[in-house]
Amino acid sequence: MLVDKGRIVAIAPTLDHPADTVLEHRGLHVSPGWVDIFSHFCDPGFEHKETLETGAAAAAAGGYTDVFVLPNTRPVVDSKSQVEYIRRIATSLPVDVHPIGAITRGLEGKDLAEMYDMRHSGAVAFSDGTSPVQSAGLLLKGLQYVKAFDGIIIQVPDDKTVGANGLMNEGIISTRLGLPGKPMMAEELMVDRDIKLLRYTESRIHFTGITSPRSLDYIRRAKDAGLAVTCSVTPYHLFFTDADLTGYDTNLKVFPPLRDEASVKSLRQAVLDGVVDCIAAHHFPHEFDSKVIEFEYARPGMTSLETTYAALRTQLPELSAERTVDLLSRNARELFGLEQISIAEGQPATLSLFDPEGETRLSADTTHSKSKNSPFFGRVLKGRVIGILKGDQFIAN
Repeated sequence: MLVDKGRIVAIAPTLDHPADTVLEHRGLHVSPGWVDIFSHFCDPGFEHKETLETGAAAAAAGGYTDVFVLPNTRPVVDSKSQVEYIRRIATSLPVDVHPIGAITRGLEGKDLAEMYDMRHSGAVAFSDGTSPVQSAGLLLKGLQYVKAFDGIIIQVPDDKTVGANGLMNEGIISTRLGLPGKPMMAEELMVDRDIKLLRYTESRIHFTGITSPRSLDYIRRAKDAGLAVTCSVTPYHLFFTDADLTGYDTNLKVFPPLRDEASVKSLRQAVLDGVVDCIAAHHFPHEFDSKVIEFEYARPGMTSLETTYAALRTQLPELSAERTVDLLSRNARELFGLEQISIAEGQPATLSLFDPEGETRLSADTTHSKSKNSPFFGRVLKGRVIGILKGDQFIAN
């Protein structure tokens, strides 16, 4: 494959064209650029955790050419000026950063934000991020509102009134550890409610961070009924279970919480069966003081952009390369209206390069993220990202 001036100009078994850079790697795979639909770059307002620059570097190292960033910043991304701020900085970054606009002003769950203006300024979708909309009436209005421009709402399903003080999954392990639990019912109630609102409005919704087998069943039936509902799971909910929390590792304190082994097996099967549409990294960086603290007070979340592919490859080795690319690229591009990338002569070079048989070893010294809160440090994972090709720029991992 020969790339020149940001476009694929030749694909052949052998090429004798001169090139400034030659990349050769045994087992190298090339796919349309990967897209992450739910990551927190913390900028503006929380730059001590992550910046747009460091987040983009971590994304590129993880094989991503496009990332959707959460509105949970300070100030909140709830107006066109905040969307334009992110879009302006993103022009100088190695990956395309797409702002997610807030559904409600200030993420307060009281009044709708300026979604129409944000859409025209470049917001790719709408979500209250880690503060999911609790009011059914307000989400109903939001679903109706985005229909005007064929927008889509992303919701982390969580009824915050159920298990409000929960620190981990409610079950045998939480009882054994003496930690208050968060039942899966909190997720299931929200999924059931939001699907009913979706049926009424005939709008579009994407659930991310799904962890419950019953939620998956609700979503499967809604899809069969022809509703515009899709879902994504995180790599770490496929990798870890609540049993891994016996050492009180705060890097494994996440939102939604890690579930039991049976539920995790159901999630993995749903990925294989095609019920799950995307893998969402849920990259939540936190500085030292937010994680090296008592479990009760630690902030939920882990950095994950750099390990998403390897975690997926390790836990689901039977997943084909084609299905992997659907989960990491094609489906997200179709759902959220991004340009579909074809690997063909004359097409733009927005590509992810990876080796399914390689190995990934990440450490606090090698991570590109500003924060170091990853339980994957020190682990050897199957699958390796080689880098990304974005236009005429190759960024090696």
